[in-house]
Amino acid sequence: MAGEVQDNVWPLPKFSFKVEVEGGMVASFQEVSGLDAEADVIEYRHGDSPVFSTIKMPGLRKYTDISLKKGTFTGDINFFTWFNEIQLNTIARKTVTIMLLNEKGEAQIIWTLTNAWPKQVQGTDLNSSSSEVAVETLVLAHEGLVTTAA
Repeated sequence: MAGEVQDNVWPLPKFSFKVEVEGGMVASFQEVSGLDAEADVIEYRHGDSPVFSTIKMPGLRKYTDISLKKGTFTGDINFFTWFNEIQLNTIARKTVTIMLLNEKGEAQIIWTLTNAWPKQVQGTDLNSSSSEVAVETLVLAHEGLVTTAA
């Protein structure tokens, strides 16, 4: 075997992925970052403990915001429209699925964001002396990150 077929000896490449937003919003993203989870540490020591230090217990989980970057296409304003729906504590919270794909386009690792909503939408910068493509950024706040193997 010359490496043309992915197996469990080699790590998956990170360049082949797909993002789906509940409700049918699908976009080809250039970059996804922020797939981080962390647990608070609660330090506790009861009054009659003979040990002169605290014990550490897991506390609440925290998740970082997810940043998604994609090219700007003619007429594609779906994420700006979703962002503009924000009013005082009312926004359409959606499930977002991020899939790392193998060479056949099959999902291998799946990250699912619960109750995600657009915290920030950043349009592209404009520069008349540049030949780069226009790239916009969507930042999602969410309330949970579940990772599964396909």
